[in-house]
Amino acid sequence: MNGQQRSSIRKGLEVDIVLKADQRSGKLTRGIVKDILTNSSFHPRGIKVRLEDGRIGRVQHIIE
Repeated sequence: MNGQQRSSIRKGLEVDIVLKADQRSGKLTRGIVKDILTNSSFHPRGIKVRLEDGRIGRVQHIIE
């Protein structure tokens, strides 16, 4: 499942995000969603979230 739809993301989900510093390489970081930072219902590069450890990035995959 991809992270472009805000409705499919909620607090407590395990997700893979790409950090701003890793956008060129595409390196993914796994974590648990603490806050959803994007207000719009859709974003083509992924909904921006804050993980429980404080890192911020755009959701690439939702872990089922």
